[in-house]
Amino acid sequence: MTEHHTPHDGGGEPARPPGGPPGRTGPAAPLASADPHATASPPSLPPLTSVPSPGSSPPHGRPSGERPGQPPHPPRPPLRPGAARPAPADGPEAEHARDVAHPGAALNALDGPQTDRLLYLDVATRRIARGMDLDETIGELRRAAVPAFCDALCVHLHDPLPVGDEKPTAPVVLRLHSVDRTPDAASSGGARTAPLRNVPLHSTPVERVPLTATGRLARLLLAGRPVFGDAPGTGPAMAELLGPAAGEPGALPPGRRSIIAPLHGRNHVMGSVVLLRRAERPAFTDDDLLVASQLATHTALGVQKAVMYGHEASVADTLQHTMLPSSLPEPTGVRLASRYLPASKTAQVGGDWYDAIPLPGNRVALVVGDVMGHSMTSAAIMGQLRTIVQTLAGLDLPPHEVLHHLDEQAQRLGSDHIATCLYAIYDPISHRLLMANAGHPPPVLLCPDGHGEILRVPPGAPIGVGGVAFESVEMPAPVGATLLLYTDGLVESRVTDVGTGVEALRARLSDPAGPGAGPSLELLCDQVLSTLGPGDRDDDIALLTARFEGFPPDSVRYWYLEPQPLTARQARRLTRRALRMWGLDSLLDSTELMVSEVVTNAVRFATRPISLRLLRTDVLRCEVTDDSPQVPRMQRAAPADEGGRGLFLVDQLARRWGATRLSAGKVVWFEQQIPKKQ
Repeated sequence: MTEHHTPHDGGGEPARPPGGPPGRTGPAAPLASADPHATASPPSLPPLTSVPSPGSSPPHGRPSGERPGQPPHPPRPPLRPGAARPAPADGPEAEHARDVAHPGAALNALDGPQTDRLLYLDVATRRIARGMDLDETIGELRRAAVPAFCDALCVHLHDPLPVGDEKPTAPVVLRLHSVDRTPDAASSGGARTAPLRNVPLHSTPVERVPLTATGRLARLLLAGRPVFGDAPGTGPAMAELLGPAAGEPGALPPGRRSIIAPLHGRNHVMGSVVLLRRAERPAFTDDDLLVASQLATHTALGVQKAVMYGHEASVADTLQHTMLPSSLPEPTGVRLASRYLPASKTAQVGGDWYDAIPLPGNRVALVVGDVMGHSMTSAAIMGQLRTIVQTLAGLDLPPHEVLHHLDEQAQRLGSDHIATCLYAIYDPISHRLLMANAGHPPPVLLCPDGHGEILRVPPGAPIGVGGVAFESVEMPAPVGATLLLYTDGLVESRVTDVGTGVEALRARLSDPAGPGAGPSLELLCDQVLSTLGPGDRDDDIALLTARFEGFPPDSVRYWYLEPQPLTARQARRLTRRALRMWGLDSLLDSTELMVSEVVTNAVRFATRPISLRLLRTDVLRCEVTDDSPQVPRMQRAAPADEGGRGLFLVDQLARRWGATRLSAGKVVWFEQQIPKKQ
């Protein structure tokens, strides 16, 4: 909301006399003018009238408000070309609607002998106050001032614009933001006049104006009051803004035909605006100086509001992007794509999130959740829940256990924070999908033949309720199928409930000619969101799609080995056989050595059979799993030590390696780059 200042004694609108007609002032009002030149103003500037004091009788029986020698009802000047004639206003709502629909016509409708500057300021300041961003605010000032109040306008703004109470650390610089002028016959006919002569701002003003503390322009802006361009000592300030040519004799129209109005916010100088009139137009009066002050004050407040709004939007946008994954992983056997849409431009943050977390064994966890609300608090809670899910996923817990622990942690954050979440694990080797649901809309599975299916997963209770058990459901994940995880903003609106919206989504995606299984995931996401109408969204939307490609059976070798002293030799023999079958003879020696070291370490601590798995993609991956929770750490062995060098060798030979604790043990893995020729 824009704050309207009403300064007195040289800067504001006068009080309206009791019982007076709207937009009229008494003789003591500073905005009333008896300037004989006022009647010669162009139609775009409302001429002023002299109004007698309340209670006095008009001379010679002439109705109040008429000038001597003026017809009682002169014809209303025509509107500007292209401006629609407004209908009579029936009230404030109708007047506002007319002003919004035809702002140019609203100002022109004020032209006439019964109009004064108060009416002009009422319309102009309301238009300026409607601007939400910087360009809108300055644009409304330009449309309100040119040509209704002046013939040319030049706006310089502080670069960069100050935010809040921060003080600029660098030297203050004004940068040209916009210039506006009325067309003239000379320039339209092709004959260019001399710069700044006869036609205000015919040349380009100064783009960058550095300010010094002792400069005339800096002192003028700090004073905060508009001044005429021909005032004593103002010439240097005009030259700083409009260029050296503005200081030459005769460069500007003679008389009071230019005003410098500082754009002064609550705590900072925001810039300046220069207003100019042509030679054939009446000069500015003292009342016009007050009008310029009001235009500049409301513009400065609008600029400050736009800066604060832009800063808050930037913070919200940064926060939201930080909370969501910057990029999705690229695990083997599945393709991923995602989208996020905020509820509106004014609510950039919300509680919706999605995530894809790589798990041991080339599996991937697919997560989507929704914290109730659209505020910074919801976004902060969402960030904490997402971090908790990532931590729980690292423990390789089943989905229902992840939701159980997430529910416990959410209750510690506060009983008033409710969220829904769906957690799924895809295994590209077994082609299986394991998922659990906590009050979230059900996922949709698009089969390779284009048929859509709503997966029936027990919904459970939302996260944060507490005391409710969750259930994991396992189902097949065929190669070529696409899984859609989403938040309720995609399927729910003011006129559609979640159940109806989910069924409608499934029906749209099940069309054989639609986006079922054909397009890429990026195109699929765009097509899903394109079905939303402009008024259909009341909530954020988080969308995560996963297309299952699986793992080729001939690229996997899997063995169970008893934890015995000869197990390492058996593991080397099996590894050698698999690598020769795949044609990876160049990796035989290094892989055998690393497999032997990792298996030997597993045999020392395992009490049950260990597993050895080799996976061939663009890399060769080896995984050794045992039931011991003790995760090995690399140590530097002393010269006299007989052991402790196994992981050091793995670290030197492998491209990457790691150890992950599981719910029933651990897995130690390493990767080697496969030569391109193989």
